[in-house]
Amino acid sequence: MEPARTYNQTHVPRPYARGRRRVSIYWTWSYPWESNRDVEELDNRFSTMTEVRRVSWPAYETPEWDASTFLQGIAGTLELFHRSALSFQRLTGELTEQPVAVYQRIDQAGIEARIDERILDDTDTLMVFGLDHLPSDQEAGSDEIEAIRAWLGREGTCLLLSPHHDVGFTDDLEQRQVEYLHHGDPLVPRQQRFGQYTRSLMTALDVPVINRWGLRPAVVERTGELAPLATCRDLDDLGLLDGVTTFNYHSHLPHYELTEPESRSIRVLARAPVDLERPHPFTAAGNRELNALLWMPPAGRRAGHLLMADSTIFTTLFGGSGSLERFWRNLATMA
Repeated sequence: MEPARTYNQTHVPRPYARGRRRVSIYWTWSYPWESNRDVEELDNRFSTMTEVRRVSWPAYETPEWDASTFLQGIAGTLELFHRSALSFQRLTGELTEQPVAVYQRIDQAGIEARIDERILDDTDTLMVFGLDHLPSDQEAGSDEIEAIRAWLGREGTCLLLSPHHDVGFTDDLEQRQVEYLHHGDPLVPRQQRFGQYTRSLMTALDVPVINRWGLRPAVVERTGELAPLATCRDLDDLGLLDGVTTFNYHSHLPHYELTEPESRSIRVLARAPVDLERPHPFTAAGNRELNALLWMPPAGRRAGHLLMADSTIFTTLFGGSGSLERFWRNLATMA
């Protein structure tokens, strides 16, 4: 039997316990802004649940998904993201014996949760899921940036930044169509740009990365299974990739492009092969793999770690695997 669910309550701080990481998830969106988008707008919005049902039919045709029990508009799709993170939350909670705290920048009740000591004081790993559309103008304030910098001065902290894809950022409509045909997801509009909040954090914290594109990962021919990651295990001092061969399938993954390719401050730990059968400007330029997992070890006054990995890696909305679960375990139990 699952524990009873609570809602709309003040977070109860988790006590520190050596070797038991306190993990927090921070969704960067304004839930009201996203869910109140005009459904006649073609770009830069999430799908409605009705659109999801049409495309995924008959996956959501059982009673638990009908209008009497589940939201049918854009809000329903946002709730799918929340529900798809439950497996990660459960596993992490079991491993750490600490509940995973979940915050939204602006929640369903219109209450803003800025990142400050109320979130950071009882957090060892903060996962910032950048699923805010750029037009919503979510930006990290100077107070939040200073709070995060101070928190990263504490040994053992880990900040994971997860800006999602940036599809169709050009005014060239033909290129937008090429990108759309590459990823092949009818629920993703020709332009869907994510991650202004995480981008503002990356700029403030001198993370030399920008999220680009929405790329379809390659699969092993005639099997449909994900092609293995190209890993740099000799650089993986944290052991994040121990026992990990793939993450999970998602048809429009961001490429975490290094804005300072020669920088020694950041390590690319894993790259994912891109589908070469479907044309895309990224592969036309000679690229074959997207940067999927990056690490900035502690440096200078920053005693904490900085990681970059897409938020969909921590959800089951697009499937899962034993390898993915192993990655979750490695992250939850990192020293």
